[in-house]
Amino acid sequence: MDTLQSIFDAIRNVIWGPWLLIPLLLGVGIFLTVRLRGIQFLLFGKAMSLGFGRRSKQQGGKGEISSFAAMSTALAATVGTGNIVGVAAAIFIGGPGALFWMWITALFGMASKYAECFLGVRFRTRDSSGQLTGGPQVYLVRGIPNKFGRFLSLMFAVCCVVATFGVGNMTQGNAIASNLEHTFSVPPLLTAVVLAVATGLALLGGIRSIAKVTTLMVPLMIVLYIVSGLYIIGVNFQGIPEAIRLIFTGAFTPMGATGGFVGSTIMMAIQMGAARSLFSNESGMGTASIAASVAQTSHPVRQGLVSMTQTFVDTLVVISITGFVILTTGVWDQGNPGTMTSIAFSTGLPGEWGGIVVTICLVLLGYSTVLGWAYYGERNMERLAGYKAAAVYRVLFSIAAGLGALAPLTLVWSFSDIMNGLMAIPNLIGLILLSGLVVRETRLYLKNDPTFTATPEEIDHFMGDHQGALDAQIDHTVDFASNRPGLSETGSVPKLRAVDPSSSPNRPDGAASPK
Repeated sequence: MDTLQSIFDAIRNVIWGPWLLIPLLLGVGIFLTVRLRGIQFLLFGKAMSLGFGRRSKQQGGKGEISSFAAMSTALAATVGTGNIVGVAAAIFIGGPGALFWMWITALFGMASKYAECFLGVRFRTRDSSGQLTGGPQVYLVRGIPNKFGRFLSLMFAVCCVVATFGVGNMTQGNAIASNLEHTFSVPPLLTAVVLAVATGLALLGGIRSIAKVTTLMVPLMIVLYIVSGLYIIGVNFQGIPEAIRLIFTGAFTPMGATGGFVGSTIMMAIQMGAARSLFSNESGMGTASIAASVAQTSHPVRQGLVSMTQTFVDTLVVISITGFVILTTGVWDQGNPGTMTSIAFSTGLPGEWGGIVVTICLVLLGYSTVLGWAYYGERNMERLAGYKAAAVYRVLFSIAAGLGALAPLTLVWSFSDIMNGLMAIPNLIGLILLSGLVVRETRLYLKNDPTFTATPEEIDHFMGDHQGALDAQIDHTVDFASNRPGLSETGSVPKLRAVDPSSSPNRPDGAASPK
C-alpha cells in the first residue's frame, strides 16, 4: 500500500506541478476572463438574479429539468466533502496560505465555469437513444469536428468515468464513514453497506429523481452549514485578524513546522490550494456543464451565468467559512484532516452540537455529491459504450461508493487528484479552442438582451437562424460513431433523424425513447 501511495503521489506531483495543470488551470481562467471582459465581475449581480432572484422566473425554456434544478444538481456534485474535508486537508498540508490560492483559482475559475456551461447548452443534442445530453464529451466533438476534437472528447469521457469512482464516489464515502464513526460511533462497514444500497436505489430514477433530491437537500444543508459556521466565527471573532495574517503570509512565504503541522513551501500552498479548489468547485473540469446541458433555458448565456454562481457559493462562501472556522478555533495545525473540521465545529459550538452539525451536513452533502457524479459518469459511459453499459456502470458505481467507506483516505485523495487533473486537461484545451465562439455569441446575446428581460419568443426572434439558436441543437439526434458527429462553429445542422419526445414512450429515467 505504501508503494502504491508513493506512485500516486509522484504522478500527482507531475500533473499538479508548476509546469502542467496549475498554469493551464489559472491560465485558461485568466484568458477567458480577459476575452469575456471580466464577465464574472461585471454581470455577477445579474447572474445571481438569474439563479436565485426575479430573473429566474422565466417560463418557456427548453430542457428536461428547471434551470435551478440543474444548478442544484451541479452544486450537489461540488458542495460536499471538498468543502469540509478538502479544505482541512489543503490547510493541513499546504498551510493557511492554500486558502488564498483556492480563492484566486475560484475567481478566475468562474469564467471557465461560464464558458463550459455555455458550451454545454450551446452544443447539447439528443443521443442515439433519444436522451438529451451535453457536456465536454459532446461539445468537444461537435464544436471541434475533426480528429483532435474527437480525441479530446474520448479522453474526457474515459477520464470522467474513472474519476467518478474517486472524486464523486470513494472520497465521499470515506469522509462520510470517518465522520459517522467519529461522531456517532457508527461502524464503517455498516456505513459502506447502507451507502451502496441507497446509491443504487436513487440512481434508478435518473436525472429527474436526482434533481428532486438535490433541490430539496442542498439548499437546506448549505444554509445550516453557513449559519453554524458564521456563529463560530462570530464567537471567535478575536481570532479573525490572526487568521487573515496566516492566510496572506502563508500564500507568499514558506511556513515552518508548528504543532502537528510539518511546514510547507509556497509551491505546496499553491498546489494544494489549486487542487482542492478544482476538486471542490470543478471550474474548468467541465462536469457542471453535463447537468447544465439539460436545463430548461432560453439561451446558453443565461444558463452559463446561472452555473457560474456555483463557484461563488462553493468556494468564496462555503469554503471560506470552513477555512475561517478551522483557523479561528486554532485546530489547523493539529489532528487528522479527515475529522479536523468536525473538531473545529465541536470546539466552536456548545456541547456536542458542532460535531453533529458537521456530520449531518457532510453525510447529506456527500451523498448528494455521489448522486450528482453518478449522473456525470453515466452520461459519459453512454457516450463511450451505449445505454446498456450505463446500467452496468450504475451497479459498479454503487458498489464502489460502499468500498470507499473502507479505503485509506490518503490513497483515495491522491487517486482523485490524478483523475481530476487528467479529466480537466482536454476540457481546458477545448475551452481555449472554442473561446472565440463563446465570446462572439455572448456579445451577440448581450447586445440584444442586456437586461435579461427578453422572453423566449423574443430571444428566438433576434437569434433567427443563427447556429446558437436552441432549436438547432436539441431537435436533432447525433450519431457519435460517425467521423463528423456534430456542428462545426459555422457549419450546418447534420442530416440525422429528428426526435419527437412527445410521441415517444417514457423511459425509466424520464428521457424520451427513440422513435
